[in-house]
Amino acid sequence: MVTVLAITASAWGVAMAVSPVLQIRRMVQEQSSAGVSLAYMVVLFVGFLLWLAYGISIANVVLIIPNTVAAFVIVATMVVALRYRRAVP
Repeated sequence: MVTVLAITASAWGVAMAVSPVLQIRRMVQEQSSAGVSLAYMVVLFVGFLLWLAYGISIANVVLIIPNTVAAFVIVATMVVALRYRRAVP
């Protein structure tokens, strides 16, 4: 039962990790990132890195995989947000 829960939690973690892609889509559609809080994304990013470090320290793949995905996706989201912020006159 624990293995099923771990796999389910990890899978849901990956789904949560890729959810900022929806924000990227909206920024691209609107050509603006004005409604996006970069400070919030930085807080999330630090949290993902901390959980990733913890997962690595205990060799727990269930923590490593979703937090690695989340870190990459949140960085991509921040890059897109910054790109559209610079594009605004």
